[in-house]
Amino acid sequence: MGKIIAIANQKGGVGKTTTSINLAASLAVLEFKTLIVDADPQANSTSGIGFDPRTIKNSIYECIINDVDAIDAIQHTDTPNLDLLPAHIDLVGAEIEMINLHGREYKMQTVLEKVKDKYDFIIIDCSPSLGLITINALSAADSVIIPVQCEYFALEGLGKLLNTIKIVQTRLNPDLQIEGILLTMYDVRLRLSNQVVEEVKSHFENLVFETIIARNTRLSEAPSFGISVIMHDANSKGAINYLNLGREIIKKNGLTKELATEAQRV
Repeated sequence: MGKIIAIANQKGGVGKTTTSINLAASLAVLEFKTLIVDADPQANSTSGIGFDPRTIKNSIYECIINDVDAIDAIQHTDTPNLDLLPAHIDLVGAEIEMINLHGREYKMQTVLEKVKDKYDFIIIDCSPSLGLITINALSAADSVIIPVQCEYFALEGLGKLLNTIKIVQTRLNPDLQIEGILLTMYDVRLRLSNQVVEEVKSHFENLVFETIIARNTRLSEAPSFGISVIMHDANSKGAINYLNLGREIIKKNGLTKELATEAQRV
């Protein structure tokens, strides 16, 4: 039974899509079968992993609105063990179309239930909002990762997101856990970055991942090639950061036995 992890923060530009693509690719490289679900109408995870959203016939939209089976929408990527449930621009209208649907908060959960057994991890890239699609992702997820950039206003809006997560836990998904808060866009040269790290760790303590994602040129340019940073440059700081995050999540979820087996084979 796969673990579903939503990557969520209503703030834009905090590294949600970068984390979705590269965490999923890292888990796949570590030999865990992984699915990225692109739940953002901008479809950046779809294009960032090598697909043109304009040519996608079946996407998460068709699965939610038209009951298309997820199996018929899933695309295989060039990375072994990594698949994609893509998005396209039609997802913008999905929230309006879902308003009158019965059980509208659980539509994504219904879609993913049919494929959950086929994957070790399902990573949902949420849109930068707290709308109905994001609520669907949180209702379907076992846990949520919250990316927070190491920049000014880092904690702005975080309280609102945590409040939304509490509401989802109370009313829709009592099993939803916070997998962790992930510090992104860290620049070792900036005093501000170090101040944000200290501030977030003092506020949230054990909820913060040990792994911090540093600013990295290879990480920034990989999406323009339609590949993850691991496929673009496996020795780059960005690739190493996300592989370390993958290992941290694997260890946290008690899957270290499989990881040890994989390490022995290498």
